[in-house]
Amino acid sequence: MTDKFPRSGGGDGDGPAETPMERLLREAMNARASMVNAHDLRPAAPPKGRIRRLRPVYLTTAPILALAASLAIGVLAIHGDPVAKQDVPPPPAASITTSPSPTATPTPTDTPSPTAAPTPTDTGTPTGDAETDVPLADATPSSSPTATSPASSYTLRGVKFKVPAGWKAVPVSADRVCVLSPGAPTDPQQNWKQAQCEPYGVLVVAYNSPDELEGGAWPTTADLASASGWGHQPNCPIWGRPYFPTNGYSSVGAPVRTKPTVAGKTIDKTQWNVGCNAGDTFTAQLWGMSSDQVFVVANGLKEDYQAGLTTIVNSLDVSGHKAPSPTSTPTAATSKDIAVAIDASGLGAGQQVSTSGTPVTFTVTYRNTGQKAYAQVQPLVYTKDYPGSPGEALPINAGKLERQDAGSWVQIPLSVGGGMDYAMVDKAAWFSLAPGESRKVTYRMSLDPADGPGEMPLVAQATLPYPPGTLAPLTVLGEVSQVVKVVK
Repeated sequence: MTDKFPRSGGGDGDGPAETPMERLLREAMNARASMVNAHDLRPAAPPKGRIRRLRPVYLTTAPILALAASLAIGVLAIHGDPVAKQDVPPPPAASITTSPSPTATPTPTDTPSPTAAPTPTDTGTPTGDAETDVPLADATPSSSPTATSPASSYTLRGVKFKVPAGWKAVPVSADRVCVLSPGAPTDPQQNWKQAQCEPYGVLVVAYNSPDELEGGAWPTTADLASASGWGHQPNCPIWGRPYFPTNGYSSVGAPVRTKPTVAGKTIDKTQWNVGCNAGDTFTAQLWGMSSDQVFVVANGLKEDYQAGLTTIVNSLDVSGHKAPSPTSTPTAATSKDIAVAIDASGLGAGQQVSTSGTPVTFTVTYRNTGQKAYAQVQPLVYTKDYPGSPGEALPINAGKLERQDAGSWVQIPLSVGGGMDYAMVDKAAWFSLAPGESRKVTYRMSLDPADGPGEMPLVAQATLPYPPGTLAPLTVLGEVSQVVKVVK
């Protein structure tokens, strides 16, 4: 069914204007007619039996008229154009208002200003006496580092220092915290561990009691005077690929020792250049305040972050730190307890040693400069591997080292091997040292033609007896080292 006389809603000259009621009725009739199909026009079946009465026509058309009336009422109730054109969709219900008003500009709420900077806060855990320190497991989660705000302050056992912008302070234990540089790996399982502090961070250590300085503690003041203060860590801290060195460590040249001033205090610093496997070297730096037992370590740190390291060191404030008192516990040992010296007349620094097997005799003096009497002191002398050391998987210097005991020469390990055998000195060589007392021990060394030319480190230590059959750390009471030039 089609419109015979289609007319627009406004009457544009095609005929009289159509009223809304007429429009609705016409559309309803069109809709009804569109429902009739060929199936509805098939011939009726012939009558069977009695003819039934037909229902009145008005019963079927009443719902259509009612629908048209309701639609007409709804249209008449809307102000404006009485009939909307088919090609213009009606406006959404939300935009229909009885009294239009200007659109309000939304005002942002609870939105931080992009120029607002966080106020630096002390993100560290202030600690006082050792008895009141909170264990790491209770103080910080070990699953992820604790990020600090830019240029923030951190407190470790009363020691305050600045954390440079972009760095993160990661507690390691009750007495130390690792300050990771911006270039550190993002894996939290790696960042918080002390081993992963090298080479990506700076380790700050503060001891509170003499007990913490015993049992092979690291670092200590003795490490500042050592040729291997960096050698307590198992990995070779090469930036981007730290690994366990198969050939051990070796010093490259002599350590550099200085005494810078920090916060009005003199602080000792030692810097080493260290070699691992072939072609890999790193710089190890150690600062120490011996009277306060506070240390800063940076092994293998990238040169790009040296300025941040300097900020940490220069901002050290130990005024609130409770330093351990060496005199409070008579068992405490410090680097000043036993001074170790190699006789320059026998084997002076830089002296040449031939690989021809000719023995060189020298003397080591051990002197107790502390207040504690030691009943058992173990003298220990050995050489460390260097570029001329024979062997690939495990470089060990070839030759012979002997110690004079009661007029007789007793052979001892010349070089550090794969274990701690070199540190197991026979009981016959142990001696006691009272405060102010000294003891001299004579050694002789001969090298083998298998040794190559180069600079070989010689180390002399005073240690506590090393318990064999254990993995306990070696307790060093004093140490000295010097470089011996090996020639063919």
